[in-house]
Amino acid sequence: MGTKRATVHQDQTPLHLRANRGVLSRWLGRTVLTILGWRVEGQIPDLKRLLVIGAPHTSNWDFVLAMATILGLNLRMRWLAKHTIFKRGVVWFMEWLGGIPTDRTRPQAIVENVVRLAKKGKGVVIGVTPEGTRKKAVKWKTGFLRLAKALDCPILMVAINFPTKTIVIGDLYHPSGDNDCDLVAIKQYYDQFQGIHKDQF
Repeated sequence: MGTKRATVHQDQTPLHLRANRGVLSRWLGRTVLTILGWRVEGQIPDLKRLLVIGAPHTSNWDFVLAMATILGLNLRMRWLAKHTIFKRGVVWFMEWLGGIPTDRTRPQAIVENVVRLAKKGKGVVIGVTPEGTRKKAVKWKTGFLRLAKALDCPILMVAINFPTKTIVIGDLYHPSGDNDCDLVAIKQYYDQFQGIHKDQF
């Protein structure tokens, strides 16, 4: 009999990018993914800085899957989200998970804050959703490309693929500096994946 493959494991994360979370947190991440029938494929690249983008973003379940993946990977990642989801009573939990509340009316402040974070520690992983909404986005926002330039790092493209119930740690993308061309190339990469609600992507 073959050994059953784990849904997710911290061995998929380089040592210097691992968080200080305990065994219970990793177990929780694996358990949530197992119960929901999902698994994580691929490896986090062994780099000092990474900007992670996740798509397609079509359902509230995406957040649950993302948090379970981060915990299961034991990945030390900070992720940006609009400040309105950081509700009273759960702010501490969201921040423990790596959340950074952001005010999208002040994009320059967001970039400056992220750059300050990047200067700390042995490595940094920042996560964003380029679509900026669960609804069908005709044009993605370019803020993540500005962040990648400010951090001087590649973009790691992570995908939700509902037909196979797989979180795919995919390709690295090195922005060219032409935002329009970069958006076309990145969206073409994601065309091979299908979100939970395919009509929203």
